[in-house]
Amino acid sequence: MTTLKELAKKGELLSAGHRACAGCGFPQTVRLVLKAAERPVVAAAATGCLEVTTTIYPYTSWGCSFIHNAFENAAATISGVEAFYQALKRRGLEGEFDFIAFGGDGGTYDIGLQSLSGAMERGHNILYVCYDNQAYANTGIQRSGATPKGASTTTTPAGRALDGKPQSRKDLTAIMAAHNIPYVAQAAVAHWKDLVTKVKKALAVDGPAFINVLAPCRLSWAIPSEDTIDVVRHAVDCCFWPLYEVEEGEFRLTYRPRERKSYVDWLRRQGRFRHLFQPGREELLKELEREVEERWQALLARVQSA
Repeated sequence: MTTLKELAKKGELLSAGHRACAGCGFPQTVRLVLKAAERPVVAAAATGCLEVTTTIYPYTSWGCSFIHNAFENAAATISGVEAFYQALKRRGLEGEFDFIAFGGDGGTYDIGLQSLSGAMERGHNILYVCYDNQAYANTGIQRSGATPKGASTTTTPAGRALDGKPQSRKDLTAIMAAHNIPYVAQAAVAHWKDLVTKVKKALAVDGPAFINVLAPCRLSWAIPSEDTIDVVRHAVDCCFWPLYEVEEGEFRLTYRPRERKSYVDWLRRQGRFRHLFQPGREELLKELEREVEERWQALLARVQSA
């Protein structure tokens, strides 16, 4: 079992000095993912906060081979690199590499879904990691397919006309599991050991793997920078964001809350949901609670608990 001491001894493939906001979830996510890799890494990143804060010309925060591509095609790019690597191996190239693509929820749930689906279906030996902050945070905090119902964004502003985003969020982890690929998982930046274990499993399989990681943008969530990790723990403990994996089609919980926390209290901690606690929105809160419970029960019906 990997320990924090062992991880601390490993070199950094994402260096300090990047321009990400204090309290942002993706730098911690990317550092853990890269530390879990045992072989040299080739990383690709879709356009988004990760790319713009770590590759400000002429500087880079990346200590591994790195490719930036457009918003919609990080998966296509890394699968092309992996295919070229396989061709070189057939010609005698020695050495093993891990191929990892990173994308935010905008570049994964929405704009990049077609590219991601194609890469998974073709069976490339890659890992795609979505750092899910539940909005197009880099371009002004617009709603995405990952944005929860009821959240206020710049394109679904809470007010007289709207109670925040009117649609429910897309269940991308389940969509990827439906591709019948060797490994799919849902993880959270607050649960480092669970995340590292899942990355190691994903990199060990022969074929494509996908991990969806809850990694808040503390600006769009409107939370204090020091609360990022605790708010993510709360999301897991109220069953809004269950931690589970799908290995060869078999669902398995990797964490079950000992004492389930309140989903409404989780909403109350974030400024993007403050309008839900104004008079007259009581029924909407109950509806949101029911949705979380229904999704949790549906997952329980599919899993074999650890």
